[in-house]
Amino acid sequence: MIASLGMYDRAETAAANDALWSAIRARLGYGPGALTRGVDFAEIWAAPDLLLSQTCGMPYRTKLHGSVNLIGTPDYGLPDCAPGYYRSAFVVTKDNPATQLSDFAGKTLAYNDAGSQSGWAAPQNYAATIGLTFGDFVQSGGHVASAKSVVEGHADIAAIDGLTWELIQRHDAFADNLRVLATTPATPGLPYITARTNDPDPLFAAIRAAIADVPQSTRDTLHLRGLVAIDAATYLAVPTPPAPPK
Repeated sequence: MIASLGMYDRAETAAANDALWSAIRARLGYGPGALTRGVDFAEIWAAPDLLLSQTCGMPYRTKLHGSVNLIGTPDYGLPDCAPGYYRSAFVVTKDNPATQLSDFAGKTLAYNDAGSQSGWAAPQNYAATIGLTFGDFVQSGGHVASAKSVVEGHADIAAIDGLTWELIQRHDAFADNLRVLATTPATPGLPYITARTNDPDPLFAAIRAAIADVPQSTRDTLHLRGLVAIDAATYLAVPTPPAPPK
């Protein structure tokens, strides 16, 4: 069986993710002894022996919803969001004189991946509602890299997952050179999933109990507050914008 908690896994959170998985496994009474790391997310999500992973809302609605079971959505207690929801933060350099998002018409947006809800879909959907068209795009491969692209002048603006932005501010010194210009509307957060052959209900119960079991310091490190049930229809209702130009 495979268990992975890689979406917000970085050096500073790895031990806390390990502790959370140990608590989940103890509640379940079975599962792999360690989290899987260093394997492509798409491979993990498609594995027939997937016990637990976390995916992004966009791949869930565009590729995975028919082949995995939705377990639940972690609540990270993010500002101005209902439990289990998140926003993307549009970040620019602190010395950028722009006062509103429309000032970035024709400018370059850094995005992590074309399959990302927070890095691509959310900013594109929001930009469309205000009639904003970016002029160019830089694919960075990750949210931290997107933020660095702005600091280093390779892009004018980037949209960063709300929790990732919290972690960047906590752990990355370059965040001092950035500010949040605007945020996208809130959408359902990154859900936990399991293979289609698995019953998600025992996993939901085990994860919810495990979150309460781990020390407060572990929850604080992960910014984790609890687990909520957001149905598949809510995820599927989020619009999917066109892919970036090649």
